[in-house]
Amino acid sequence: MAVESSFNVPDVPDTVSFAAAIALTQTLLDGLNQGSVTGAALESTVRALVGSENGARGFFVTYLSDDRPLADQPARAIIVALQASPAIVAPLLVKNLVMSTAMAITHRRNQDETMAMGSERVRSRTAQLIQRLHLPQVQAEAEQLSRAIATKTGAYQTFLERWGYDSEQRQAMQQALEETGIVERASRPEPMS
Repeated sequence: MAVESSFNVPDVPDTVSFAAAIALTQTLLDGLNQGSVTGAALESTVRALVGSENGARGFFVTYLSDDRPLADQPARAIIVALQASPAIVAPLLVKNLVMSTAMAITHRRNQDETMAMGSERVRSRTAQLIQRLHLPQVQAEAEQLSRAIATKTGAYQTFLERWGYDSEQRQAMQQALEETGIVERASRPEPMS
């Protein structure tokens, strides 16, 4: 017996705005939480969202930070949908991984453990997506970012400067990239005894 989805898949316009993508993703997550979204509806909606940068940004900011455990174990339909747009998804995942890592440090410096834990949740969920997607583009983006962290030059240097990341944050970013397995561990000198 086939189960029909009672979730009406919202139309995702080709030129979806960031704000509209957030709202569409929230509606999708609400339907998913209620059990009213089929795998096919989930996949087609996420695929449409991540087909544009604004849509993908809105999807990730909502999906990765949602308080419900929906993103803790991503559905196969989400993985398949994300794999359909590697050129858009890859850089956003790498940036989400390192930005959430850096923000956890910032929140702890500001003695806001609740916000720090939220950033850690985003980092963990992003790392899990990266590991499940197996996109070569993610590794290429991560390697470029790792080089920028190490050499203070390259494609991601402007990104690092724009957000004003300090050496502690950059070191934590590098560690997150390494722990996720998308860049080789950098050799570091052993601490002196």
